[in-house]
Amino acid sequence: MLLAPATHAVAQDARCSGSDPLRSTGTLNLRVDNDMFGGVEQDQGYTNGFLLSWVSPNLVDYVDDPCLPRLARNLNHYLAWLRPDGFDEQNMTIGLGQVMYTPTDHLRTDLITDDRPYAGALMFSMGYNARKGDQLRTSQIRFGIVGPAAYAKQTQSWWHDVIDVDRFHGWHHQLRNEPVLQVIHERRTRVARREDVDGWGWDLTRHWGASLGNFATYANVGGEWRFGLRLPDDFGTAPLRPAGENTSPVRLRPDGAWNGHLFVALDARWVLHDITLDGNTFKSSHSVDKRPFVADIGYGVAMYVGQWRLALARYHRTREFRGQRDIPVYGTVTIGRHF
Repeated sequence: MLLAPATHAVAQDARCSGSDPLRSTGTLNLRVDNDMFGGVEQDQGYTNGFLLSWVSPNLVDYVDDPCLPRLARNLNHYLAWLRPDGFDEQNMTIGLGQVMYTPTDHLRTDLITDDRPYAGALMFSMGYNARKGDQLRTSQIRFGIVGPAAYAKQTQSWWHDVIDVDRFHGWHHQLRNEPVLQVIHERRTRVARREDVDGWGWDLTRHWGASLGNFATYANVGGEWRFGLRLPDDFGTAPLRPAGENTSPVRLRPDGAWNGHLFVALDARWVLHDITLDGNTFKSSHSVDKRPFVADIGYGVAMYVGQWRLALARYHRTREFRGQRDIPVYGTVTIGRHF
């Protein structure tokens, strides 16, 4: 009886550090999006974004689990409506990200009425994953600010100075300051998985979901196919949402062997509202005539070595508004480490 509390504390420490046999561990991810990775003369549309995110170890409880920081446990008291229940594995995600959008002509200082508005957003996110077999449920709430307070102009100008390219000169026409909120829900199902004795295999995952809020309101559906050596036991590699992250829990291989794979992902959305195209919700601002249906195709390569993960991807998107001159293309780099 005297040893029981100490034994319980050791078990908790082992689980939180990922050394116990529970099947998922905590992960820190950094994703960087930039249209510079999309090719020559792609500095327009969704031009840059980043997301720093943390995925918790497998949790026993969202309110009292010691694997969560105290602040997260306190916040979870107020998010019971968003938390899943009745699943085998559950994780919490926390993230901070920034996105920015610009028109094509970076030299013009007047309002470019036939191109998309200058827009930047800085957003904090909290979410929950819940896994049962080949099913994954993800819910997330994002809140932040659109407008000058998001510091997108300063971020882009600093980066363009670093890489020695011209700055954009029309940021004084960007959307005005507005608090934004977005609630996202998505379901993923692994419909097929095959692996031979040598470790080579493929899998296929489908997804559907929706977003509600003054930042973006849409419904989406899609899927992802992967092929490679020792595929990870998760629910896909490609995060198709700008400055988003595929935060499904990952089950590390017990032998610690490296693995690598190729992936192709598709996503189609019916968009009812997009503040970066429709303009400010409560104030007058520049806007364009958006297209209601948008699709993305992404492809790339990913590798897991020990505790590290690296994924490189490129995305092509259909035109998002009427009169858009070029098809948006951008690339991403994601680096992650398990703890």
